[in-house]
Amino acid sequence: MKYLKQFLIILVISFIGEILKAVLPLPVPASIYGMVILFVCLVTGAVKLDAVKETGRFLIEIMPVMFIPAGVGLMSSWGVLRPMLLSVSVVTVVVLVAVMAVTGRVSQAVIRRKNRK
Repeated sequence: MKYLKQFLIILVISFIGEILKAVLPLPVPASIYGMVILFVCLVTGAVKLDAVKETGRFLIEIMPVMFIPAGVGLMSSWGVLRPMLLSVSVVTVVVLVAVMAVTGRVSQAVIRRKNRK
């Protein structure tokens, strides 16, 4: 029952993100709205971490399974992707390196800030 309650909290916040996506004329995905709302609720204490912790861990554990349909979609679209494979690969590598660099810098800044306190 605890997991059901935690999943329901996450689902309600995701639904609010979907509503915001429909109402606001911004090109922001509903999942981003939901994550920001959940983050703000956790930071402000409106939602306690214990209220979503176990279900959040479970969702992170099964995350790789969620990439299987995307991989199958890429494989079935091979004929369309083949002519632009080089450009897609270059963009993917550049973005991957940029994300890794920014993530590393942010992590270092957070660790330094935490050590100062």
